[in-house]
Amino acid sequence: MNKAEVLKEIIEQRRSIFPKDYSDTEISQEILDEVLHSATLAPNHKRTKPWRFKTFRGEEKANLALEMQSIYKSTQPEHLFLEKKYNDIGFKINKADTVVSIVVNFSGMVPEWEEIAAVSMAVQNMYLTCTANGIGCYWSSPKIVDHLKESLTIEENQKCLGLFYMGNLD
Repeated sequence: MNKAEVLKEIIEQRRSIFPKDYSDTEISQEILDEVLHSATLAPNHKRTKPWRFKTFRGEEKANLALEMQSIYKSTQPEHLFLEKKYNDIGFKINKADTVVSIVVNFSGMVPEWEEIAAVSMAVQNMYLTCTANGIGCYWSSPKIVDHLKESLTIEENQKCLGLFYMGNLD
């Protein structure tokens, strides 16, 4: 199979695969590094490299789940709070082997939409690299991420665009 055929096949196979379908096996550090490196190869104007990623695994990932559940609980009016949604937040994070925060850094050198587009292309590279390596993944953008500024150390010129969940498939 030539490169174009391989690429076409990977693009056609790319899907959002949710944590409920992930196995309990760990993604190797080598593959995780490859996924993150592929993101940095995305095109971006004036070489601003506007993506900022923070990887959560192990205890740090468990703490993220607790924090997001706490944010959900504290920001929902009591009559809108759903126990199922609260539990799902924790389940999805804990079931994923790795969660990566997706943050855009606005440089001021180009229009903001171009920075967001570059980050989106970086995430697409992550999707394609996961697909090529048999890793399930999906990009989630819950409103709760707006409250994660401290744990993600988000600066004034940055915005969290969501979380990227990854897990092995068996």
